Amino acid sequence: MTKRQRRTHSPEFKARVALEALKGIKPIHEIVSSNEIHPVQVSQWKKELQANMAAIFERKNAADQGAKDDEKKIERLERKVGQLVIERDWLAKKSKELGID
Repeated sequence: MTKRQRRTHSPEFKARVALEALKGIKPIHEIVSSNEIHPVQVSQWKKELQANMAAIFERKNAADQGAKDDEKKIERLERKVGQLVIERDWLAKKSKELGID
């Protein structure tokens, strides 16, 4: 008996099938027969789509907020580095004036 190789589906295909099932325009058995997949798989993709729909809109806002936080942190660290460089230069100058190595 030969083993049948497992099929892999693209994310676009999964999204299209899950959206068809979610809309409910066609019954699942029609979606299954037209795409040659198992009904359980369609139900799983539909549930996954329902569970992750909110994340699609959150990612953009979360990424923007994360980028702003990173920029603020970088600015603060650059100011701190600049301050430390100035202090180091001042201390080096004063130690030379006082003859301290």
